[in-house]
Amino acid sequence: MHVVFIEPRFPVNQRLFVHALAEVGVTVSAIGEGSPDTLDPELRRCLSHFEPVRNVTDPKAMLAAVRSIQRRRQVDRLEATVEAHIMAAAHAREAAGIPGTTVQTAFLCRDKPAMKAALRAGGVPCAQSTAAASEAEVRAFIERVGYPVILKPRDGAGAAGAVRVADDSELPAAMESLALGRPGRSVAVEEFIDGHEGFFDTLTLRGEVVHEFASHYYPNVLEAMRERWISPQVVTTNRVDVVSGYDQVKAMARKVTEVLGIETSATHMEWFVGPKGLKFSEIGCRPPGVRTWDLYNAANEMDLYREWAMLIGLGRPGQRPSRRFSAGMIALRPDRDGRIAGYSGVEAIRGRLAPQLIDWHLPPVGTPTQPVEAGFMANAWVRAKHESYDGLRSLLDAIGETIRVHAR
Repeated sequence: MHVVFIEPRFPVNQRLFVHALAEVGVTVSAIGEGSPDTLDPELRRCLSHFEPVRNVTDPKAMLAAVRSIQRRRQVDRLEATVEAHIMAAAHAREAAGIPGTTVQTAFLCRDKPAMKAALRAGGVPCAQSTAAASEAEVRAFIERVGYPVILKPRDGAGAAGAVRVADDSELPAAMESLALGRPGRSVAVEEFIDGHEGFFDTLTLRGEVVHEFASHYYPNVLEAMRERWISPQVVTTNRVDVVSGYDQVKAMARKVTEVLGIETSATHMEWFVGPKGLKFSEIGCRPPGVRTWDLYNAANEMDLYREWAMLIGLGRPGQRPSRRFSAGMIALRPDRDGRIAGYSGVEAIRGRLAPQLIDWHLPPVGTPTQPVEAGFMANAWVRAKHESYDGLRSLLDAIGETIRVHAR
């Protein structure tokens, strides 16, 4: 088995996929930006070949790189695990005759209006939505659905670029932020769904879900990425197999997999549950961000990178999740923009909660702060686990109430 992996160096956990493929006995080549000379010794050991390209998101460049590798040996799989690489990889895969995620599936997993149209037709409950290329089309949707609505990029990941619009007074600024009105520009417009937000991640093999994990946001992402005072949490539950409320989420995930034609892949699905019931939000045909697999590994005493490699390279699973722990991450925001000046409360947490702590990241004093909207891991963060889901929530609350990140 020969697997070609897209961009093994960035972000940093990309190398874990390469290491895992090599560990299960797969021959690994890689395509990436930059010179092969910049690969570290460990990556060089894992790779049989590195093909440099100017831009891994350029479909033509990707196909040329794949063709170059194919002239050396047969390519059995071409894999991408970063959202921005998915479409280029799918185009190259299809043109080169390599099995895997198709262009149609990749498109449906990236274009939000098309995704929701396909899923609604397949019986999956979704928020009302449309694509809009003009103010008139946005206003026509609002006339039909009412406020509030969400405007977002058609191919954005998570809450990136998303804007909640409550009334007519907020609409012009929202449209301007998304450059609506420029030639060729189109955005997604969606009904705002009130309720709790979570996500459901899977590994599939030949269209069947073989591993599944449910997680929760506290608070919902749009609010978390806009308010500095919030220390947002991502929490994965160990109750997914024992609480009946997750059965509907599991069934929805399987239906989404079927409708979108997902074969052997990681997936990341967002959902809401509230007064209007369970609603599907969106999907990425790739692993979740913010190193969520690290939480799943700690919670379930397994190695998902290796498990992904087993499914991709050997066509079979090798592990089962223990469901022993819940695990979570809390983001700790600096009290202002500037540079990190210091921390308080760190030693108190380490002394009190050391057995439950997985790891943490506290940028050194003098490090420039990152804006709130940069995400959960942009500044300081702590990850922890606990055998009780409710116990973990209390533990993360204590961390957020105790540790302070000071900036100047």
